[in-house]
Amino acid sequence: MGFDTTRKGTRGARQPRGALLNWANKMTIKRIRGKKAGDMLVLTTVGRKSGASRETPVRSFPGGDGTWLIVASANGAAAHPAWYLNLAANPDVTIEVGGRKVPVTGTQLAGAEREQAWQQISDAAPRFAGYQQKTDRELPVIRLTERAA
Repeated sequence: MGFDTTRKGTRGARQPRGALLNWANKMTIKRIRGKKAGDMLVLTTVGRKSGASRETPVRSFPGGDGTWLIVASANGAAAHPAWYLNLAANPDVTIEVGGRKVPVTGTQLAGAEREQAWQQISDAAPRFAGYQQKTDRELPVIRLTERAA
């Protein structure tokens, strides 16, 4: 299963952006690389338009069998975050987690598999349920599975 065409919402919170967000992301990435990140990882995608490498700190959840789950929440915005669109265009990406770089493939979850993962995520981090309430789009849940380098 690949990525579906999850529609953009018609309502939602403002999507974080700008110089302050860029600075905060850089500081968070430094913390992740310094192994003080807990449940965060650095997702490196390729820009679907620019072709440039893009690094984004993302909250992760254990996905079972050594996989990671991430949510394209964008704080409950109506639009998907850019990293999700980049991942949908090129699902073979790299993450940095636990002090190591890992090549992974992203797969968007659907149906019962998504519902089970969503329940796990919203139980572990109730704010994600709040993000879902802010928007009318279904927040995509992505499983990152390690692949051979």
